[in-house]
Amino acid sequence: MRMSNKELDVLREKLDEINLSILQLINERAKLVQDIGRVKEKQGVNKYDPLREKSMLDLIEQHNEGPLENNTVKHIFKEIFKMSLDLQKDDQKKALLVSRKRKAEDTIVTIKGQEIGNGTPTMVFGPCAVESYEQVAAVAKVLQGKGLKFIRGGAYKPRTSPYDFQGLGLEGLKILKRVSDEYGLAVISEIVSPADIEPALDYIDVIQIGARNMQNFELLKAAGSVDKPVLLKRGLSATIDEFIHAAEYIMAQGNGRIILCERGIRTYEKATRNTLDITAVPILKQETHLPVLVDVTHSTGRKDLLLPAAKAALAIGADGIMAEVHPEPSVALSDAAQQMDFNEFDQFLNGLQNQLKASSSVLSN
Repeated sequence: MRMSNKELDVLREKLDEINLSILQLINERAKLVQDIGRVKEKQGVNKYDPLREKSMLDLIEQHNEGPLENNTVKHIFKEIFKMSLDLQKDDQKKALLVSRKRKAEDTIVTIKGQEIGNGTPTMVFGPCAVESYEQVAAVAKVLQGKGLKFIRGGAYKPRTSPYDFQGLGLEGLKILKRVSDEYGLAVISEIVSPADIEPALDYIDVIQIGARNMQNFELLKAAGSVDKPVLLKRGLSATIDEFIHAAEYIMAQGNGRIILCERGIRTYEKATRNTLDITAVPILKQETHLPVLVDVTHSTGRKDLLLPAAKAALAIGADGIMAEVHPEPSVALSDAAQQMDFNEFDQFLNGLQNQLKASSSVLSN
């Protein structure tokens, strides 16, 4: 016997009511999940608890009276559990101070009147390590002559081997300060110990936290507690999420003047020193509001790849480029093979400027 339209309408109305009831219950459940996520965040407890999930599934299976089979019911609830976990993670991202969801507009970091993150690429060059006043001054003279405003140089050098050159320390910072004053350049230099943060403030304009110290949490907190911009490099094997949370350590202390730097990660590939994770740039720009630079020297370790890598970085949205320049790379005390001499630097910078002019011309047309 065929069902009348009236009977069908009644059943469909009941179905609609049940759908709305399910919707209401799912949303109520989602609010509880968010509350649980906030409690777990305070307690430092992992969001995902496989034992708790198994316990819930077992309870649901025990009370399933059909007609849906247990496997079907379990599949439905596993999807609900996955949605709940995603909701907790999304809430956590919204809560992060560095998150784009927390602050929609780009952060622009101003250093000695120069803005990083304003849409104009920032160029940062200099020697790997500070070796002498004459060496740094020679680089600074070239940079000044090209209208550049930043110089980088390591006074403290964390090295793989304890027998390699470890830097000049405070004396290196004094050299950088002298060169900065003479040539009008802003100085970026790495600090490796929380105890060295305060003494360094008088000598440098930007505190660099290197790849090996990306998760040195006491150093991150110390850098976050002072009024000085911080350039944070991604760790050798760090995920993007770990990188973002390292920046959060700094900002949580009150210092929001943070510049992120993608410098390549360690993979199985041996053709380059590291593997430049070029897609990290747009991901970091989407996930955070912080400016992002790319260090093409440490990511490639090859001078023949510096220009292509720099072009790719700017094309994909990086706010600037870092690279190493030395008067005589062959006698450099660290990373001799990957530093550009002045002639190579001329070619590199000309190639990069031509790329920027070409891009500008295309956009204007």
